[in-house]
Amino acid sequence: MDVIGILKKLGYTTVDSSFYNHISLWRDWYKGKADFHKYKYYNGLKFIERERKSLGMAKKVAEDKADLLLNEKVSINLENEAFQEVLDTILEDNNFWVEGNQLIELSHALGTGAFVEYLDGEEVKIDFVEADCIFPLTWDNGSITECAFVSEFHDTEKRFYLNIHTLENGRYIVQNMIFDEDGKMIPLPEDVVPIWGTGSYTPLFQIIKPNIVNSIDTKIPLGMSIYGNAIDVLEGVDMIYDSYINEFTLGKKRIFVDDTVTKINMENGRIQPLFDPNDTTFYGIPMNSSDGKNKPIEESDLSLRVQEHELGLQRQLNILSSKCGFGQNYYQFDRSGVKTATEVISENSQLYRTIKKDEIILNKALTDMVKAILFLNGINPEVEINIAFDDSIVEDTNAIAQRALLEYQSGLIDKVEYYKRVYKYTEEQAVKLSNDIEKRAPESQDMSFFSGGFSGGEE
Repeated sequence: MDVIGILKKLGYTTVDSSFYNHISLWRDWYKGKADFHKYKYYNGLKFIERERKSLGMAKKVAEDKADLLLNEKVSINLENEAFQEVLDTILEDNNFWVEGNQLIELSHALGTGAFVEYLDGEEVKIDFVEADCIFPLTWDNGSITECAFVSEFHDTEKRFYLNIHTLENGRYIVQNMIFDEDGKMIPLPEDVVPIWGTGSYTPLFQIIKPNIVNSIDTKIPLGMSIYGNAIDVLEGVDMIYDSYINEFTLGKKRIFVDDTVTKINMENGRIQPLFDPNDTTFYGIPMNSSDGKNKPIEESDLSLRVQEHELGLQRQLNILSSKCGFGQNYYQFDRSGVKTATEVISENSQLYRTIKKDEIILNKALTDMVKAILFLNGINPEVEINIAFDDSIVEDTNAIAQRALLEYQSGLIDKVEYYKRVYKYTEEQAVKLSNDIEKRAPESQDMSFFSGGFSGGEE
């Protein structure tokens, strides 16, 4: 369906269609098979179509980035317990922690992703929209203010939902339309209104993307794939990996046997094979030598260039991880496959800085998503929202907790600040925890808990 053409007929303009060709290329690499992997090989008689092996590193880098940004250790904390319960229920009903992680993976692979909130009856729903289904209409300083989203669904045939979020008198309205594969508009279901006045001053969608400049077109608000400038390196990785696999195929031990000894004559005059025809170790060929002496059996045992391939592949992986923001040596290739670094990343590393940059965009998107969810539930969205990211890979969380403990014991911070630093609580949550602990235990016990620290000291 020509979405850009439909939007143009409706009076809207969006980014140039040529940019979506780049998204298509990034998707091919994400799947592990691009045009690069198809080639022809001349065997001396004719061209044979071949397909290169793929290590699938494009998906791997996007997958690893998503796992660093939104994993099971990330939490969204609200100052109000009742609001927290409402939010947790909606996130669970929408399978957010699974779908959200997958959307971040896709947004880093394809450059852009979006959360879109709406009402289905009285239930709040979240759509997770991929880059090639996002069509910005207006934007300011890279921030999309009006946007169209497309979602594909199947019942008896393939259809497409088109949702257009625009501003009218400062508030957002959403237009809903459905089209068939040919781009023909068809009637909406009875439970879907054509125009929905949300009453919201803020958009009911949030854009997520890698926090890097889109070098293809710096003037548009769509993002850039984290491997968009590393396609040549991905080609190098798969070229070496394909050669690495072929090395074992071509280096397989073979025994060449003169065709006169591969057959025997039976008493009935019929010629029968001496070796199993399904055995690929033996090859029957004429083996008359130039000196007239026949060699009925000759062994071929080629040496494998394993070390050279592994060294070349590791160098390409180092370049790839650096260009994708992980720093060098994040990926290690050995004969069991590709492994990732698991040690704590220092604060001056490339990966640390990359994650902290990406958290800026993701923090705003998640905060605005929570506000939209609360708004759709009739709750004032102006509440304290704290996004606690998982810093265990980029920070020594034990060291942070130990430092906070020492500062508490020295009187530099109070218990509330301690809980905020160590447990990433909001101000209200930290105050509540502090009060609850004081109610459960005398002050002396409370103080001895802190004095014991993390070393298991006696109370």
